[in-house]
Amino acid sequence: MRTVDLIHRKRDGEELAPEEIQYLVDSYTRGDIPDYQMSAFLMAVYYSGMSDREVSAMTELMMNSGTLLDLSSIPGLKVDKHSTGGVGDKTSLIAAPIAAAAGVTVPMISGRALGHTGGTLDKLESIPGFRTDLTIDEFKGLLAEHKLAFIGQTDEIAPADGKLYALRDATATVESIPLIASSIMSKKLAVGLDALVLDVKVGSGAFMKKQVDARRLAQMMVGIGRRLDKRVQALITDMSQPLGYAIGNALEVMEVSQTLQNAGPSDLTRISLELAARMIFLAKLTKTLDEAREVSQSRLLDGSGYRKLKDVIAAQGGNPQVLDRFDLLPNATGAQEITTARGGYVSAIDAELIGQASSLIGAGRNTKEDSIDPAVGVILEVKVGQKIDPGSILCRIYYTDEEHLEEAAESVEDAFKISQQPVDERDLILEVVS
Repeated sequence: MRTVDLIHRKRDGEELAPEEIQYLVDSYTRGDIPDYQMSAFLMAVYYSGMSDREVSAMTELMMNSGTLLDLSSIPGLKVDKHSTGGVGDKTSLIAAPIAAAAGVTVPMISGRALGHTGGTLDKLESIPGFRTDLTIDEFKGLLAEHKLAFIGQTDEIAPADGKLYALRDATATVESIPLIASSIMSKKLAVGLDALVLDVKVGSGAFMKKQVDARRLAQMMVGIGRRLDKRVQALITDMSQPLGYAIGNALEVMEVSQTLQNAGPSDLTRISLELAARMIFLAKLTKTLDEAREVSQSRLLDGSGYRKLKDVIAAQGGNPQVLDRFDLLPNATGAQEITTARGGYVSAIDAELIGQASSLIGAGRNTKEDSIDPAVGVILEVKVGQKIDPGSILCRIYYTDEEHLEEAAESVEDAFKISQQPVDERDLILEVVS
């Protein structure tokens, strides 16, 4: 079996057999296939797609490429939440503590920044001392004690996906629906989940630009879960503008703290509460989804979700006081205001351009070797539909290095569109797939 032949066939749209996919996955994981050949295969998949049989085979192969966690010793159903990625998307750090405070066991395996979107691990690691490189035993111990723990991809959990995940980011193949589906489901199911809530983003700031593609991805992942006897629900949510106001790792941790104290942006709060409610419902802690929504709301209002996140930060080596004292987080050395010369109504904020600007100043990665500056990012001062006057501040760019500041500022300025007519807000939750 030759790698180049498999690349050739996939390039031409042929279906590969499970044993051929196994050869590719196993050989690349061992280091027998170089990056340049696997990059060519990923690009072939990007253009030619994969059948349901291929996606299922790839998911199971990556899932079984490492240790499968056995969490049966921990009482209750294990439920996680995953987002396909967006700009300003910090819902995991809000929904997971709320669900855990309600009694759900949440084994959260999280990813890093991909393309113009932020990663949950990068946000957590902006907290001084916070450890995501847990051993499996540490992870299980934290789950048993706190019902919530955050862990990154390890050499033990779906190592095949770990290598492919990094390569996709550097080869412009992040947006491939089959690759997204198999990547997400392989690492999620490897940690012993009973159920999973998916937040599939659609819009300028998401990998899926069209709702039909988001629906296809959601259906593909729900189908994988069904075939593996897992309960999976997917929300399709709007990412045409950034979620919340903060974009950038430490800046988003600050907004998480505000939201868990019921002082956050309405869009971020609404989606986080709905995700938490569905986690509670899939954990069978309530009889109906409406009851789960009431529980989710109460765990926000009584502060137990906020306290849960502080407890987990402390348990994983971080300083929980960062949620009260933002000066303990990394802070940028400079800020630049972006203003408007026109008055009117904000008709659009292109989330992708905002995300790209944040990446330019160091909040994201351009190659898999890049490091991230946790202090930098963008804070919006307005949202779509808001009335503004000439000279109004649209946002602030927080930076530590001026090298790409001018380019980032141009990207941000291009992101805002002003209309003379009032603009209706878009629905946040567009569809549910289950």
